[in-house]
Amino acid sequence: MTRSASQSRSVIAALWWVPRGIVFGLMAFFIFGPLANLLLWTVAEKWYFPHSFPLEYGFSSWVKVFAPRSGALDSLRNSLVVAVLTVAVSLLLAIPAGYALARLKLPLRGLILLAFLIPQAFPNLTVYVNVARIFYEIGLNGTIPGVVLVHVSHGLVYAVWIATAAFSAIDVELEQAARSSGAGAFRAFLDITLPLAAPGLMASAIFVFLESLDEFTGSYFVGAPDVNMLPLLLYTAGSGGNYQVASITALLLLVPSLVFMFIVERFLKADVLSRVGH
Repeated sequence: MTRSASQSRSVIAALWWVPRGIVFGLMAFFIFGPLANLLLWTVAEKWYFPHSFPLEYGFSSWVKVFAPRSGALDSLRNSLVVAVLTVAVSLLLAIPAGYALARLKLPLRGLILLAFLIPQAFPNLTVYVNVARIFYEIGLNGTIPGVVLVHVSHGLVYAVWIATAAFSAIDVELEQAARSSGAGAFRAFLDITLPLAAPGLMASAIFVFLESLDEFTGSYFVGAPDVNMLPLLLYTAGSGGNYQVASITALLLLVPSLVFMFIVERFLKADVLSRVGH
């Protein structure tokens, strides 16, 4: 009887693992399949239907992408400059805002947090068309500062929400202990609160950086053609059927995303996320 029950449990366990294995296999296919296809296109010299793999391999497309006249290096530089400036401006605004939302008893705290979601609540196309018209009138259209301002409007939701969570996760008594030892409010913030909130602030900076790096619509309407960015180059190459150049450009965007996601996994803790919106 015992042996029969053990065999039954083994059969049930095997049947339980079969559908889970299928699910994991499908997930791996949908995640890594496009990445494998992307990598193949970066080295494909000749590839057309019905062939499953490239007929010829080479790096001539890499030479074209990094040629001085291609504009890829300028686009990469612009994308990185805009992303770094967007992170700097977002943190300058998010740190005091997040600290105030975490420490002060504001009557409309929930509504203030929801207000930062407004740029995400409306269709980007209609918003950026009007933003581009206003920026054109004041001379910001086609400039780095104009693109940075557009990116900041989207990045603030990550920066403020995560900053608020990071400051909420810090015990107020630590600041009070520093104040009772003779430190001023600003000194206690710099020596105690800010270092403890640094992992959460770094995570918010990473999210803002990735959001800026991948932003297309705002970069197109506000920056193009004077400020060319990698997403714009990717769109131009893809719409023109140049899949090799488009894949190489996508790979350039993918690498920093993967690097920063590993950093997020290290620095963004569950106790910080649990404070979001509280």
